[in-house]
Amino acid sequence: MPDKGKTPQKDLIKRDASHMPGADEIKSFMDEAIREAYNGLEEGGIPIGSVLVRKGKIIGRGHNRRIQFGDPTAHAEIDCLRAVGRLRSFKDTVLYSTLMPCAMCAGASIQFGVPIVIAGENRTFASSRHWMEENGLTVVDLDLDECFEMLKKFADEHPSLWNEDIGVELD
Repeated sequence: MPDKGKTPQKDLIKRDASHMPGADEIKSFMDEAIREAYNGLEEGGIPIGSVLVRKGKIIGRGHNRRIQFGDPTAHAEIDCLRAVGRLRSFKDTVLYSTLMPCAMCAGASIQFGVPIVIAGENRTFASSRHWMEENGLTVVDLDLDECFEMLKKFADEHPSLWNEDIGVELD
């Protein structure tokens, strides 16, 4: 007997991305996410930042605080969603992150119905872009050198912290 509580993958529909922002707005909000990444770095954490936008206004912001809080789930996107708090719907929001979301953060975006994710880069870490797209999200990779270089420098200078953040065990 089929499980009636599950939606078959083939029945998933593309989420409404009709509120895709223009280039100027994308740049402005990605700059805010980058500021959040620098805030995290100044606190001694990993430089990844995120903002959630609705109708042209930031409604939540966050940065990776895994080191600062000793919390493995305190990634930038999760910190941002926590700052937003409860919403009845995320359907008209855009999530910006300086790094393409990992599986945990992508899962939160899928779970809560965020229709658009805009990432600063996807070179530093093999991400969950395709998984988000398979689940109906519109994903944009800006491939910004600033985001890549900031995180690459951190990863080169603090390899054990970076590998811990992405779940890689070192010998």
